[in-house]
Amino acid sequence: MRVLALDTTTRAGSVALVENDQVIAERRGDPSRSYAERLPLEILALLGEQGRESSGIDLFAVASGPGSFTGLRVGIATIQGLAFVHNRRVAAVSALDALAQAAGQDLPVGAMVGIWTDAQRRDVFTALYEISPAPLFTSSRLKPIDVAAVGDPASTLARWSRLAGRAPLVFSGDGSLQYRDIILAQRPDTRIVEAPPLAGVIGLMASHLAAAGETITPGEIRPFYIRRPDAEVDREKRNSAPPVALREIP
Repeated sequence: MRVLALDTTTRAGSVALVENDQVIAERRGDPSRSYAERLPLEILALLGEQGRESSGIDLFAVASGPGSFTGLRVGIATIQGLAFVHNRRVAAVSALDALAQAAGQDLPVGAMVGIWTDAQRRDVFTALYEISPAPLFTSSRLKPIDVAAVGDPASTLARWSRLAGRAPLVFSGDGSLQYRDIILAQRPDTRIVEAPPLAGVIGLMASHLAAAGETITPGEIRPFYIRRPDAEVDREKRNSAPPVALREIP
């Protein structure tokens, strides 16, 4: 199976080509340019370097979030368009799951993996997993201990201390690097690993989803925001505000 995978949850993002459960090519994006400027050109460039065309892709995969609202919308729309044009199915993968799969590749069964990604406002998107005996990159490889959430680093660590006790933790994600001092102050035994480009891992996970019959149609992709977009919250506040009383002019 030939899978084209795209991640737009970070400023740089990445795109990868996976064939027969092997990452054939993977490249980071240019963080100095917007996704609207870069896509689908970065995808076509990667395929061209490998002598491939989008029509030869069997499955399209995309990170469904969490991440930048604009990045998610552009990335999902790009994959939807390619899949619609070529009448292909898609796999939508949580970026938190993909980060945990990458960080947990060499960990023993029972190890804990914590993922923190930057959610702005001094918050982090988080999820805590335990490694199971299932094969790498399968959905059952990760046992959720604390489901995806958004919150401040200190309260997240306090909650995880209750859930995981003093079990050793491996952290990954840009949020764990950003708040490493807070993590290490409370959990000095923690190991923090830098996250790789995610598109290759997403492609490998997508291959397993396809083998399990868990792909979807392009129209079924839904962004995994966790936090509601600011524009939506502001609109709701405006609509629910009491009307301004007009003073009658004598």
